[in-house]
Amino acid sequence: MLSFRLDNSQQYSWQEYLAERAARARDPRLKRYFSAGCPAPDTPICNTPMLALDMETTGLDSSRHAIVSIGLVPFTLQRIMPGAGRYWVVKPPRPLTESSIPYHHITHSEVEQAPDLSDIADELLGMMAGRLVVAHYHRLERAFLDSAFEARMGEGIRFPMLDTMVLEANRYRHSWRAKLTSWLGKSPASIRLQDSRDRYGLPAYTSHHALTDALATAELLQAQIAHHHTPHTPIETLWV
Repeated sequence: MLSFRLDNSQQYSWQEYLAERAARARDPRLKRYFSAGCPAPDTPICNTPMLALDMETTGLDSSRHAIVSIGLVPFTLQRIMPGAGRYWVVKPPRPLTESSIPYHHITHSEVEQAPDLSDIADELLGMMAGRLVVAHYHRLERAFLDSAFEARMGEGIRFPMLDTMVLEANRYRHSWRAKLTSWLGKSPASIRLQDSRDRYGLPAYTSHHALTDALATAELLQAQIAHHHTPHTPIETLWV
């Protein structure tokens, strides 16, 4: 079971961490979220409710940049539910950088009319509650949400995630076959979202739109499990 330290003395599992945060959270929205807990570590992936999450940001540093859009798509291993998904453009506390606009295609006028993340926090946390969040490169989503909640509520947020990029890296960057390829002087396989989808014959979608990328991530995970794992794989062997 994955465990981690919150301080220098004690280790927590994800279930213990969420229960501990539920007990001491001050904001009622965070208390409700943490109280929902997470699926047990030995839950088979086929029995796990999941939520694909993607964000567009003004940059890659959560201490200097901000979220500008969020896309969510609930799904299971058997079924993706795009009709139940949500998409928001959110107003960043810092101005958009001109260099970021060509990537996320969100304009100054759009964010000027958009809600602050605190205005959508209740719905966002409600969709995340009790589900295993799935992203392609979890470090960005986890760091930016933690920073955003800390800035607005004085309380950060951490949660277990399943990372489709990590799954690709384990197979195409860190396996002995991948290392052999590197020793032979060949370039490593790309683990970008669409390049990863191409390996499984999944269609090309327009990139850098949070809702589309969330859908693409859900589809990628289904393909990864079908090709390299089994429906009964316990989530504790996959989450981060």
